[in-house]
Amino acid sequence: MSATVPSGTAERVAAALRQQVTEGHIRPGTQLSEEAVAASLGVSRNTLREAFRLLTHEQLLVHQLNRGVFVRVLDADDVVELYRLRRLMEGAAVRELAGAPDRVIEGIRASVEEGERAAAELRWAEVATADLHFHHGIVGLAGSPRLEEFMLRVHAELRLAFHAMDDPQRFHVPFLARNRELLAALESRDARQAELLLSVYLADAERQLLRTFQDAGRPVD
Repeated sequence: MSATVPSGTAERVAAALRQQVTEGHIRPGTQLSEEAVAASLGVSRNTLREAFRLLTHEQLLVHQLNRGVFVRVLDADDVVELYRLRRLMEGAAVRELAGAPDRVIEGIRASVEEGERAAAELRWAEVATADLHFHHGIVGLAGSPRLEEFMLRVHAELRLAFHAMDDPQRFHVPFLARNRELLAALESRDARQAELLLSVYLADAERQLLRTFQDAGRPVD
C-alpha cells in the first residue's frame, strides 16, 4: 500500500483502499493494521477508522472483536447476490446504448485492449482488473454517476471472489474473446444483441465461479 492520500476525507481514504482491493493488491482475509495503513496512506488514525467503518458498511471489511479489521472472505451466497446485481445493473445500462456517447464505447474498447495486452504478457491479475474496467464501462452506458459509484463497490467485492480461483488464466482467457464480441455489438449499437451476449456471459461466469467455490470446499446451495 504505497499510495498517498491527500489530507482529505474518510471517503477518499475508503476510495483508495477500495481501489487497491479492486486491483487485487489486498487479498481476502488480510488483517489491516491501523498503524501501517495510516502511515502508508498518510492519514490520521481517526480518518482511517472512519474509512474502515465505511468499508465495513460496504461489506468489504469486517471488524472482529479483540482481533481487528480484516478484508472479508466471500462465500457462495455473496457470489449469487453479486451476479444478481450485475444482471440488473449492467443489463439496464446496455438498454441505454442508443444514447450513450461515443467516448464511453471508446473507453470500453480501451479496456478490452488493456486485457488483451495483459494476457499476452501473462499478467493474469491485471487481466482481471481490465475485465472489471470493461464491465464498469458497460455500466457507464447508462450515463449515471451514482450507478457507476455503486458498481465500483460491487466490483470490489467481486474481485475478492476472484481470489478463490487457483487458475485465473483458465477462467479469464475465454472471456477475453467474449469481451471482444460484446464490444462489437456495442460499437454497432445493437442493444438487443449486446444484452443477449451479456446475459449469457454473466450466467456462465457466475456458474464457473460458483463451481470454484464448491471445489474449494465452500458449500453451494
